[in-house]
Amino acid sequence: MSDTSNQQQAAAVEATADGRGGLSQEELDALVASSDTGGRGATGPVGVFLTCVALCWSLFQLWIASPIPFMVGWGVFNDTESRSIHLAFAMFLAFAAFPAARTKFQLGLGIIVPVVLAFLFMTGAKADTSTWWIPLVALAVVGAVVLGSPKDKVPVWEWGLAVVGALAALYLYVYYRDISGRVGAPIAQDFVVAVIGLMLLLEATRRALGPALMIVASVFLVYTVLGPYMPSIIAHKGNSLSEIVNHQWITTEGVFGIALGVSTSFVFLFVLFGSLLDRAGAGNYFIQVAFSLMGHLKGGPAKAAVVSSGMTGLISGSSIANVVTTGTFTIPLMKKVGFSSEKAGAVEVASSVNGQIMPPVMGAAAFLMVEYVGIPYFDVVKHAFLPAVISYIALVYIVHLEAVKAGMEGLPRAYTPKPIVQRLIGIAFTVAAICALSFAVYYGMGWIRPAFPNSAGYIIFGFLTLVYVGLLYVASKEEPLELDDPNAPVTTLPLPGPTVRSGLHFILPVVVLVWALMVDRLSPGLSAFWATTYMVFILVTQRPLTALMRRDSAFGAAVAQGGRDLIDGLETGARNMIGIGIATATAGIIVGAVSQTGVGSALADVVEVLSGGNILAILLLTAVLSLILGMGLPTTANYIVVSALLAPVIVTLGQQNGLIVPLIAVHLFVFYFGIMADVTPPVGLASFAAAAVSGGDPIRTGVVAFFYSLRTAALPFLFIFNTELLLIDVTAAQGVFVFIVATIAMLLFAAATQGFFLAKNRFYESIALLLVAFTLFRPGFWMDMVAPPYAEVDPTEISQAALDTEVGEYLRLRVSGLNDLGDPIEFVALLDIEEGATGEERLENAGLVFRSDGDRLIIDDVSFGSAAATAGLDWDQEVLRVLRPADQPTKYLMFIPALMVLGLIVFLQRGRNERSQRTATAA
Repeated sequence: MSDTSNQQQAAAVEATADGRGGLSQEELDALVASSDTGGRGATGPVGVFLTCVALCWSLFQLWIASPIPFMVGWGVFNDTESRSIHLAFAMFLAFAAFPAARTKFQLGLGIIVPVVLAFLFMTGAKADTSTWWIPLVALAVVGAVVLGSPKDKVPVWEWGLAVVGALAALYLYVYYRDISGRVGAPIAQDFVVAVIGLMLLLEATRRALGPALMIVASVFLVYTVLGPYMPSIIAHKGNSLSEIVNHQWITTEGVFGIALGVSTSFVFLFVLFGSLLDRAGAGNYFIQVAFSLMGHLKGGPAKAAVVSSGMTGLISGSSIANVVTTGTFTIPLMKKVGFSSEKAGAVEVASSVNGQIMPPVMGAAAFLMVEYVGIPYFDVVKHAFLPAVISYIALVYIVHLEAVKAGMEGLPRAYTPKPIVQRLIGIAFTVAAICALSFAVYYGMGWIRPAFPNSAGYIIFGFLTLVYVGLLYVASKEEPLELDDPNAPVTTLPLPGPTVRSGLHFILPVVVLVWALMVDRLSPGLSAFWATTYMVFILVTQRPLTALMRRDSAFGAAVAQGGRDLIDGLETGARNMIGIGIATATAGIIVGAVSQTGVGSALADVVEVLSGGNILAILLLTAVLSLILGMGLPTTANYIVVSALLAPVIVTLGQQNGLIVPLIAVHLFVFYFGIMADVTPPVGLASFAAAAVSGGDPIRTGVVAFFYSLRTAALPFLFIFNTELLLIDVTAAQGVFVFIVATIAMLLFAAATQGFFLAKNRFYESIALLLVAFTLFRPGFWMDMVAPPYAEVDPTEISQAALDTEVGEYLRLRVSGLNDLGDPIEFVALLDIEEGATGEERLENAGLVFRSDGDRLIIDDVSFGSAAATAGLDWDQEVLRVLRPADQPTKYLMFIPALMVLGLIVFLQRGRNERSQRTATAA
């Protein structure tokens, strides 16, 4: 989401006439539309035309994701052609759906940026081409901005920008063969199209996403041209217009790079899947289920808000849409049971933003990580799952603490609960039934595929359809779910059983998606295609079938409504993608500038100078930079920017200073802090949206949400140093143990930061709780002080050290040498020790041959593809230090003093509670 509506949101916050901040449902819909789907509500033939364009975009994406083009031998597009068409749709709809009218500041940017870029492009053109036409391009963009545009129609000049922008994007598709024959040597036509395309792309970014991403991308273009004039630490030779045109537009290094490719191949289908699922009624179903199950607990509406926002986050890629969709219902109910406007909004913000870190979608960042980190999608989900779940559990606990502190009660139940023993038996039976069903389905599918290789797909579809019809029959016996007015008096909660049964068929498309991704290990794009196709089937049939099962006479109306639902879902999915498509293309400018100028290594130098080489300082600086870069950016663009700029910084500086971190941990680190920008004032876009609903102050809402989100900010630091939290190199049993211990630790961290555990914390109790939580998270920190994990040996004794190291463990070698640019560098390498009878054989099997130069140990040769090469070692490097693994007691011994301290805190706080109760009784 962008900061498009800061003024609109601020005005809405002032209008606090009722519990929803004075906003009608229409105004809330407009708030989401202005940020996600386009604020221009054109009607009549123009509205129909834009709907048709959006439908064509959705159908095109389904076509290229399906196996049909390869079956019929027609309509097959390569990656570059698909990206070109994808961006053409996004550019056209950005100008048609988003009016130019914004704040004066944004309109000023719309005038200044084209003028500045025109000057820079003319400066960088040198002798490459004539430049007289570049000011005319800038003048045309400025003219369209100055003239502005209404919100209810599309003026002629807007149509012109939309068409020209789409044609500039289509250039790579139309002239693909010609361009492939002149890579690196752009002609005058390439110059014209690229300059027009870059200027219009930045203007489309301003309209659809606000000024933040436009400013950042423009700064990188300025840096690309004016490199020689920059401070020496970040200076570079500068690039000509020819190099910029070739790199940014004509090849797939910039705008049409990996980010836009992921948006084309994966992200669109997942956004479309979520849109269709929501259109079918799943969003309402998630909210009602959460309230029926948790509404009776202390602070129940807030806990239900956390759960429902988490479930909505699974299918939503937008923080603000999540806030407004669930917050419209949850925020007034939270206020009703005693939460202030700011706290109610903050709970919704924290839970909605956390939806962006929850697999399987993660705001589309999961698919980008597949490309950037180079690991399978299943591994990305596995590594990201545990921190996300722990973070949500901790947020529910924070809500519980707030409710206990304020003496809140839950909403009245709709039924009399059974005795606890019967409920436990029922839960155990349900879990056993689900497990039995899962095993039956898993092994049944495993039998069907080899038994019927050619018709397995039809058999599985038939089986799913039977299950769907059965679940729909069960749902037809229940009353339709309707969202009640959250401002009306609440007398009871919905019954859990009927509520859960009323929408179980919504789980089937999710099952298809998860099965295809996790079990069949299909590509994310193909998995999303099959899940979306099945969702289309459900969307079209659920109303007619329900009408038949209920013997409703309005069968024809149900069929027509199913068709309308499908069209609305396809249109909404495409319009939701406008911002993401534009964002990934514009973020490609930044990625392209990084690769073209080498600013990544320069940024590493800056961070190293500021941090003094201290690991924790490096991580803190990187976190702050991620927060700053993430301000105002949607989740997808946010991750692209911070991962391109800051992930290499942690990897490079960490290795130089002895911290070897898996690449996925680094990318999750910068991603977590990037999305924290949606919470953190003064930008905090999700906080503004929540304040518009709650009627609270947006800055105070953001501050409270930030404190609620401290647990999310703590997790990245913890899993950088303790990668077990990411389920890296752990067994199933270890994974369960890590989950339990980490969850307890995070709950204690939440209690410390909220100042309340069993009673109000004394300051020393909060400090003790933080220490206990840290010890549970990272017991190795204290054990390393007691018994160092490595013993240092002289480099000349490396053979003996290799012999003393067990096969499969690592020797830590600190080496010095030259980097790829010929500059001196020191770093730490982890050498995986191979089998061998002697130390020399083990080193040779690991790919290393040494020579002695006096007291110096020099690497003489490194075998290609060996463990040594994988560790980053190369010939002529000098080994400065050798550390071999040392015997160390189990780090979990540190849990003993931690649990003793925790027991003391419990004893003290329970004693205070008992004394308070006796005093209250006596009074």
